[in-house]
Amino acid sequence: MTSKTLSYTRGQALPGILASRIAILDGAMGTMIQRFKLGEAQYRGEGYTGPGAQGTRFTDFHRDVKGNNELLSLTRPDVISDIHERYLAAGADLIETNTFGATTVAQADYDMADLAVEMNLVSAKLARAACDKYSTPDKPRFVAGALGPTPKTASISPDVNDPGARNVTFEELRQAYYDQTKALVEGGSDVLLVETIFDTLNAKAALFAIDEYFEASGERLPIIISGTVTDASGRILSGQTVTAFWHSVRHAQPLAIGLNCALGAALMRPYIQELNRVAPDTYISCYPNAGLPNPMSDTGFDETPDVTSRLVREFAAEGLVNIVGGCCGTTPDHIGAIAHAVAPLPGRSVRRNFFYKEAA
Repeated sequence: MTSKTLSYTRGQALPGILASRIAILDGAMGTMIQRFKLGEAQYRGEGYTGPGAQGTRFTDFHRDVKGNNELLSLTRPDVISDIHERYLAAGADLIETNTFGATTVAQADYDMADLAVEMNLVSAKLARAACDKYSTPDKPRFVAGALGPTPKTASISPDVNDPGARNVTFEELRQAYYDQTKALVEGGSDVLLVETIFDTLNAKAALFAIDEYFEASGERLPIIISGTVTDASGRILSGQTVTAFWHSVRHAQPLAIGLNCALGAALMRPYIQELNRVAPDTYISCYPNAGLPNPMSDTGFDETPDVTSRLVREFAAEGLVNIVGGCCGTTPDHIGAIAHAVAPLPGRSVRRNFFYKEAA
């Protein structure tokens, strides 16, 4: 049995779509939020009286919360829903929940760890409503429940003078990811996306928690795993090459394995080629940044939609990808351009059961 024949309880149509065409993932959330130019008061919900309004709930919160984008699912659901709908209108098949930092581990930075479950539940519901609004019989839309890396790392010391020091345990991560997974699924996610992985041990905690939740709930959703190559060494931050990373996570039988963030498409290409070689039995996703950071640019990144879409189209033309989208600095215009650019091209073909023949 492979990930293509697993009995999914949700997102059952997705493997068939990936077998027939390239699917489109949405773009950046943070870049789009920045465009609203929200201040501290707006992050606390001031001035918003629409559905889900929190009133004065956060007015006197004791810490600054500006920059806590996941809080906006509670305090400004109109902003988050608007962003989701713009990506769907641009042609996205999958949209990510606004939950990149919605774990107890990450929210502890704002003293909001106790809100993590609520953030995931509400974020998934917002994405679900947007997808339901845009879904048609011939173009269903899917909610990708996003599990981010957390600001802590289980395999790297935060203290240069003590290589053995750690600021988080595997068990703390497992519990945080279990709670996140449960809320994301209960809120209406179709797919689980473990993304921007810079520490494989963190990802293993997430995958362990997801599997644990599947066992406990009877649910089984497609999983997409997306690592982040942090520099020209071709390794993720915790030291693994792309090949080693794949061998460390493929036991989870993901529907797709891929890369996102850190690099623009031009610099990401050799690592997507490497994945294409070592993971012939699994679909491949790729959502690069809009080039390299540039504080002078509107989005904070250099590449315009025509540039990013041309580069991503080259991946598709080379037969390397099944899911494409954008990470930091990308907008609905980028996603629309990418969708248009890859539409005529077939997705990468997958060799069924390769992993198990190889293992035998």
